[in-house]
Amino acid sequence: MGGGGELAAEKHVRYIVTVEKRKDSFESLVMEHIRLNGAYWGLTTLDLLHKLRAVEADEVIEWIMSCYHPESGGFGGNVGHDAHVLYTLSAVQVLCLFDRLDALDVDKVADYIAGLQNEDGSFSGDIWGEVDTRFSYIAICTLSLLHRLHKINVQKAVDYIVSCKNLDGGFGAMPGGESHAGQIFCCVGALAITGSLHHIDRDLLGWWLCERQCKEGGLNGRPEKLADVCYSWWVLSSLIMIDRVHWIDKDKLAKFILNCQDKENGGISDRPDNAVDIYHTYFGVAGLSLMEYPGVKPMDPAYALPLDVVNRIFLRKEH
Repeated sequence: MGGGGELAAEKHVRYIVTVEKRKDSFESLVMEHIRLNGAYWGLTTLDLLHKLRAVEADEVIEWIMSCYHPESGGFGGNVGHDAHVLYTLSAVQVLCLFDRLDALDVDKVADYIAGLQNEDGSFSGDIWGEVDTRFSYIAICTLSLLHRLHKINVQKAVDYIVSCKNLDGGFGAMPGGESHAGQIFCCVGALAITGSLHHIDRDLLGWWLCERQCKEGGLNGRPEKLADVCYSWWVLSSLIMIDRVHWIDKDKLAKFILNCQDKENGGISDRPDNAVDIYHTYFGVAGLSLMEYPGVKPMDPAYALPLDVVNRIFLRKEH
């Protein structure tokens, strides 16, 4: 892969492990309400860099389960926080990393998610009822990882996602919503998992997605926006799922990601010379993984987990 230096893998590992220990840092405080998401971002990055053993698995599992709501079956973003599908998927993904889905009452978690499907096939994020295609992806991804997709009306879920497709080939948060790379990933991912990619106009959507590459090599989330490392994941994974990833310049994108590294202290930022954070560190490394960067494990574009983890879940005999 082209310039921008090499991936400072060891520094990124140290950064992730250190952030978790500094509970009084600014980053720790602003992430308190989404700490479970942060655990998924950080731990998946460690696994992609072959360093998941840098953390104590039992401690992680114990903390994850302390965010669980046994009465509802969902997970909160931190201990004592309300349950939401966003954090429930992150919890399931982390348990997948450690091969510890046995810690879950799988049917209780699956029933929590299935209970959030609405009559039109859409999903609410929690009991308060906000609807978004992100939640459709999260529900479908979580249930698939748990081998429980049969608990929802998959056809209605697919029909709702298709109703959010726009004339430019993209997808929005709801019918008529503006196309956005993050929502497109969610809709394409959900359609991929359910075997429904035939609903997508691959050339039209592929064109919209490859137009997200800016002159400096990075990708943006919609027209006229600045490039941001996180779209290395949202855009690339979508292009891979619709078989159009060869339409962008991977070398320029890799160089952009590598230029966003803090080479002294570790971590990756949204764009060069900005402050690093765990979110962009994960999506930067995940983007490099999708481009088969040396030393980084391959990633599954639909499930947002390392490929070996996904294979372990689906090649093992289902319960």
